[in-house]
Amino acid sequence: MDYETGRSTTADPASVTDRDSFGDFLEAVLGDLQVGGGELEWENSSLAAFLGALAAFAEARVVGRDDQDDASWRLFAEMIVAATGYE
Repeated sequence: MDYETGRSTTADPASVTDRDSFGDFLEAVLGDLQVGGGELEWENSSLAAFLGALAAFAEARVVGRDDQDDASWRLFAEMIVAATGYE
C-alpha cells in the first residue's frame, strides 16, 4: 500500500497503565517497526526523524485535552505513537 505521508505505528496505547504494560507496548512498537512494515511505512522510521517528531509533539498541545501536563505511562505511550507518524 502506498502512503502520501507515512503512517503511525499500529501498537495501541489504550492498555498502557503502568511500567510493565508500557514495556509490552514498546515491544509491540518495535515489532511493528521491524516486521510490521514500519521501516517502510512510518512517517518517522529513522531514529533522528522519530526523536525530532517526539520533541515536536512533546512541545505541542492537543486541543481539547486537559491532561497533557499530567505525566503517565499512557501519555508516554501516546507520545510514542504520535512520534512515529507526526509530520
